[in-house]
Amino acid sequence: MGRASRASRWRIRAIATLLALPAILAALIVPAPVAGAQGSFTPQPVKAGGSMTILEVQGLDGSWPTGLDPATSLTPASNMDEMNSIYGSLFELAGKNGTNIPDLATGYKISKDGKTVDIFIRHGVKFSDGSPFNAAAVVYNWTRDFAMKANDDPSWPITTTNPFTTKGPYTAEIHLTVPYTPLISTIHIHDVNWIVSPTSLKRMGEAAYKLAPVGAGPFVVVKDTPPTELQLKKSPTYWQKGLPELDSLTFKAVSSDNSALDAMQAGEAQAYIDLTNHQLVKTFQSSFKVTPEESADPLDVQFNTTHPPFNNKIAREAVAYATDSATLNKEIYGGSTPLVQGITGPGGLFYQQKVPGFRSYNLAKAKALVKQMGGLSFSLLGSANGVGLAESEALQTMWKAAGMNVKLTLSPDLASRIASFRQNSWQISNGGDGSWDPAGGVGVWFFFLSDSLYTGVHDPKLDALINKATEVNQDERGAVYQQVSKYISDQEYAVQMFTAPLFNAATKNIYAPCLTTTCPTIETVPEVLWQYAGYTK
Repeated sequence: MGRASRASRWRIRAIATLLALPAILAALIVPAPVAGAQGSFTPQPVKAGGSMTILEVQGLDGSWPTGLDPATSLTPASNMDEMNSIYGSLFELAGKNGTNIPDLATGYKISKDGKTVDIFIRHGVKFSDGSPFNAAAVVYNWTRDFAMKANDDPSWPITTTNPFTTKGPYTAEIHLTVPYTPLISTIHIHDVNWIVSPTSLKRMGEAAYKLAPVGAGPFVVVKDTPPTELQLKKSPTYWQKGLPELDSLTFKAVSSDNSALDAMQAGEAQAYIDLTNHQLVKTFQSSFKVTPEESADPLDVQFNTTHPPFNNKIAREAVAYATDSATLNKEIYGGSTPLVQGITGPGGLFYQQKVPGFRSYNLAKAKALVKQMGGLSFSLLGSANGVGLAESEALQTMWKAAGMNVKLTLSPDLASRIASFRQNSWQISNGGDGSWDPAGGVGVWFFFLSDSLYTGVHDPKLDALINKATEVNQDERGAVYQQVSKYISDQEYAVQMFTAPLFNAATKNIYAPCLTTTCPTIETVPEVLWQYAGYTK
C-alpha cells in the first residue's frame, strides 16, 4: 500500500521510456504475433561468485510476513526483488529504452478482436525441483491466483468460464470479455508474472511452500525467516547458462535509513534500496555510490467515502484546503520533487501537471468549512516507520491548524496496513496511488475502482472512466486518464500532493542494473536483474 506497494511503491525510472513504449503497447491491438522485443540492455562484466546482502525497509519492501507464495502473500509486488530472484519473470519491462525483455515467456500474440492473448512459453525450462516449466504450469498458476482472489491480481476482464487455457505445451491463452490494452505492459508488476512449481506446491502444501518456495528463477531458497531475512543461493538449473553471477544473495530488513547506514558502514551489507531521507543522502555519498530514482507515483491523501465523516464532500474539501503540500514536501523531502495534481508523476505515462479546478492550500477556506460542519474529527491511517511517520505527524499538525481533531492510527508493518483496508476499518490514509501505467501495480484502479479491495470510493461513473482507459487504443488512453484525474479532483476523492525522491545506495565495487545504474525501467518497483548482479572486475 502506498509506498510499500510501490506495489506503492513509488519507484519508476526515466521518462525517456515514454518515447519507446507506444509501439510496444500498440502490439496489443494488432493481430500479428509479437515476439517480445529484445531490449538493448547489455550487462556490465563482473566477477563470477561471491555473496551480496541487500537491505530493504521493514514494513515496506523488506517484509513478507505471509510468505513468498504470490497467490497467498499479502505483499507480492512490494517484494518484487525477492520474487524475481526465486521465480524469474514471464516478462521484464526493462532495458535502455524501456523495451520488453522476454524471460520465461518469449513473446505474445493478440487476436483480431483483442479478446484472446497467447503467451509463448520458453522451451526447455525447468523449475529448480526438476519439473517442467510449461504452459500447463502457467495456466495452473493463473487459475489459482484468480480463484483465490490473490492480493495482487491484475484487473484483467477475464471470462467467467475457462479464462485460461493451454494451446499445446508452450502456449498459454488468456480469454477476455473486452480488449485490455495494457495487459503486457503491466503483467510484470502482478502475481501472474511469478510462476510457482505446481509439483512442489502440491507435495508440500501451501503452509510449508510459502516458507520454502520453488520457482524457475536464478536463485533457490536456503532459508526464509519472514518477515526480515531471506537467504538464497545460485540455482544450478537456471535456464540462462552461466548465470547468476553471484553464488549467494541475501535480503535483510532494516528499521530505517539510519539503520541501513549503520549496517553498511559496518560492512554488514553491500546495498540499500529506497533511501528516502534526503538529509542522509550526502552522508551515504561520502562512502557509497548513490543512484537516484524517478517516481511515477504521487503521494496523496486518500479518503474512505463509504462511511462518516468523508462520505460528506465538504469534509473532503476541508482536508484538501488544509493540506499544504509545498511545505510538507520541503520539510520532509527538501522540496526536491514537483507538486502533482493528477494520477501519475512525471516519470509515468499520461502525466498531467495541472488539473483544472484542483483545490490548492487555503487555510481560511479550510477553517470556514470545518466551522460550517460544526467540527471535524477523524483518524489518519499511516506508517509507524521512518519518513511515513514524519508525513503522518506533519499532516496531523496541518489539519489541527484548521480546527480538525486528528488522531493517528499507525501501522507497524505493511500487513497490518493492508488488513485495515481489506476490513474497511479506516477513514483517511496517506500514501501513494500511482504507477508508471495507471492500469498496473497500485495505479488508479487499485484505489478507486469499486470492486478493488483497497478502495474508499464506490462511484459507477468513475468505474466507467477507469475501465474505458484500458479498452481504448493506446493513443486514446491519455485523454481518458485526464478525465479520470479531473473527476477525482472534482469529487475530492483524494488529495494529490507530490512525488517523493528515492535513492539506492551501494558499495562502489558492486554492479546491479537499475540498482547501481540510472535505469529506465518502467514500473513502481525497479526491475533489478539480479542474475547479472556481482562485483566489478
